[in-house]
Amino acid sequence: MNILSPSILSADFWNLSENIGKVEQGGVPWLHIDVMDGVFVPSISYGMPVIKCIDRRTDLFLDVHLMIDRPERYVKEFAECGADLINFHLESTQKAEEIIQAVRALGKKVGITIKPGTPVSAAEPFLEQVDMVLVMTVEPGFAGQKLIPECLEKVRRLRSFVRSRGLDLDIEVDGGIYLDNVEQALEAGANVIVAGSSIFRNDVSGNISKFMELMN
Repeated sequence: MNILSPSILSADFWNLSENIGKVEQGGVPWLHIDVMDGVFVPSISYGMPVIKCIDRRTDLFLDVHLMIDRPERYVKEFAECGADLINFHLESTQKAEEIIQAVRALGKKVGITIKPGTPVSAAEPFLEQVDMVLVMTVEPGFAGQKLIPECLEKVRRLRSFVRSRGLDLDIEVDGGIYLDNVEQALEAGANVIVAGSSIFRNDVSGNISKFMELMN
């Protein structure tokens, strides 16, 4: 099943409620929430209070992407504020297995993320323990970047590996995904698509409709 997960990092925060409402009306099941700390990545975004407010107002599946240093410090807090899936970077911690177990114990889904420079082999030891792997197709930290084509080769390798093991695992891509390349990402083996500026720029409802048509 292909899933669109619009990233609110590119939404109009003055009209965030309206933007999220259009996502719901478009039949999109997930919402991607990028949490950035200014340490692991250069930018600072938003945190638990924003997620808590969103969770109170929507039934969308909250796909929370932690771009923060040592995420093990905040797993419980993000679970309690409404995250349905907690996704963390392997590069950000020395305690990946501990985080996976903690998220599971809190009854949430868990994902791991790899940056463009991190090989697929870094994720392989954890594939039987997680629900999703996110392959970053740009360097994390800023919206509006161009997709790095070589990252789709990593998606192909990962999907092949997952199939060979018979695993039920979502593969997500995030960064530089637009209408003119989303099919390339799907063909490579991704089934969860994060799109930010290509969704929330100009006609939100129209952009969602076009993405959903291409993906389904």
